[in-house]
Amino acid sequence: MKNEILTHLNDPGQLERLYRNNKTPFIQEFRTIYPELKGTLLADFWNERLNYEGDEISWGTGKDLLLVLIASLLAGTIAKLPAFLPISEEFFYPRNIGFIVFPLLTAYFAWKNNLAKNRLALLGGVTIISLLYINLLPGNTNESDTLVLACLHLPVLLWAMLGVAYTGNELNNYNRRLGYLRFNGDLLVMTALLVIAGAILTGITIGLFAIIGLQIEQFYAEYVGVFGLAAIPIVATYLTQTNPQLVNKVSPVIAKIFSPLVLIMLTAYLLAIPFSGKDPYTDRDFLILFNVLLIGVMALIFFSIADSSGKQQDKAGRWVLFLLAIVTAIVNCIALSAIMFRIAEWGITPNRLAVLGSNILILFNLLLVTRSLFQSLTRKADLSELGRAIAAYLPVYVIWILVVVFLFPVLFSFN
Repeated sequence: MKNEILTHLNDPGQLERLYRNNKTPFIQEFRTIYPELKGTLLADFWNERLNYEGDEISWGTGKDLLLVLIASLLAGTIAKLPAFLPISEEFFYPRNIGFIVFPLLTAYFAWKNNLAKNRLALLGGVTIISLLYINLLPGNTNESDTLVLACLHLPVLLWAMLGVAYTGNELNNYNRRLGYLRFNGDLLVMTALLVIAGAILTGITIGLFAIIGLQIEQFYAEYVGVFGLAAIPIVATYLTQTNPQLVNKVSPVIAKIFSPLVLIMLTAYLLAIPFSGKDPYTDRDFLILFNVLLIGVMALIFFSIADSSGKQQDKAGRWVLFLLAIVTAIVNCIALSAIMFRIAEWGITPNRLAVLGSNILILFNLLLVTRSLFQSLTRKADLSELGRAIAAYLPVYVIWILVVVFLFPVLFSFN
């Protein structure tokens, strides 16, 4: 996208077409390169235009809305396959939950970004192979730990494939990777808003029908609710792409408010652990919650940095992220030592090895992020290096996910 903008900078018509075909990527890339172009008449014009916030909500073209409707109905139909076909819900949902929405969103961005044929073949091949593989794995989730791990990690792999489609033909452009992380933050905000609106609508609808003596709870939950939940991520994606101004200021505010609060909470939590009588070394459930906490805080750090990368963030905000990264690294070290202790005491299992590998990868990434934050605070590195520390490391996670999904079942004999 960056090269295309620079190429057509002196061609207003071509630049307009580029913007209309890929609004959100265009805005993100233009804001990244604008400091280099400042003072150029057309660049200044586009800067004013992109930063002007109108009151209108764009609903896109009729063709776009039709595609969203079809995709939403298709997602709902996939979610209801156990009701339409002789498929066990216990078999279908753990293995296929990621295929309800992710492939459809991947197809949407592949179409919007006019993805190259080789990338389309890669995405299609990985999706089909993953679909066949996960449904042909033997065992059930009550007996096979490797199957549970594959089912848990496969949606993350599909999320990575969505990222490939989102970055378009610029997979190695770290700004596009950071743009994908920002998109996920915006998508979560928009999804939450739609879920709240849907919950209110559900309550009103069921209440109104109950007044006239019709109990529609079961029908509503099984059909309207399922189709609605499946459609929400698709509708939320469409809204964030056609109206980036709706949430692109809400997400940073949420991150800025919660970062110091999470720092205080996490510090207090670590100080309270010795007095709680619980520890991750002997309590398996506590270790699981510990790792869930770690992943949640990591996501907050990553999103905050992805949003601030390339911007002149205030120093106080960077100090909060720096301290939060240090505390999170301490949490990671505790979790890592706990899982190593459990392996030394009770041996290697698929779950322990998966957690060990994930914690090691997260620790290295945290150390890179912490170093970049320290260098930005001491003015030894540019703010853009913060984003690079995350964007350049994302493929490492994908490689580990591939190992867990496709190699673990074989290595541990599908147990």
